[in-house]
Amino acid sequence: MKKYVLFDHDGVLVDTEFWYFKAGERALADIGFTQDRDQYIRDMTRGMATWAQARAAGIDEQTISRQREVRNAYYQEYLRTEAIEIDGVLETLAELSEYVRMAIITTAKRADFEVIHEKRQITQFMDFVLAREDYELAKPHPEPYLAGLKRLGASKEETLVVEDSLRGLNSAVAAGIECVIVHNDFTKTQDFSQASYRIDTLSELKGIILNEA
Repeated sequence: MKKYVLFDHDGVLVDTEFWYFKAGERALADIGFTQDRDQYIRDMTRGMATWAQARAAGIDEQTISRQREVRNAYYQEYLRTEAIEIDGVLETLAELSEYVRMAIITTAKRADFEVIHEKRQITQFMDFVLAREDYELAKPHPEPYLAGLKRLGASKEETLVVEDSLRGLNSAVAAGIECVIVHNDFTKTQDFSQASYRIDTLSELKGIILNEA
């Protein structure tokens, strides 16, 4: 049986992937640039940011830097005003806490994470959270998940990663940890062939953990 679960955050525990895209799309629209969603998703799988298309179109770094701040403000606005809960997450985490220790390994900035969890109860079930500022190299590099293992004092064999994106899956695979992919409409077209498991909802995770016994 697995003893530890490392959760991705956005798209797994809260439904934020779409709103992050929308914030960037809106910031780019402010300067007359139309972002292609399909290309954004392809860029995201390679660890590239919102601004890849803008750079390719010749938009200068000063403008991108300015619009990045605009995007961040839009994103926090969405986090405060949009419905980002995923049904069943709290109940599943409460149940899993009887069997495993859990932590969050996220590429979200600490400021955004704190906005999301101001009035939510998810973090009560977690040993710790590693946000983007807590490690040097982001997913798909293995560093975030290796840092999580070290912090838990866990072995790769004892641990399960839960992700919703190819970028996160690649990070887990590179770290040598089995990965469960949970369905997310925003990332569903990505290649998850290297995942150990694929599930539609987080509630299916208990069955995987108990069957590992």
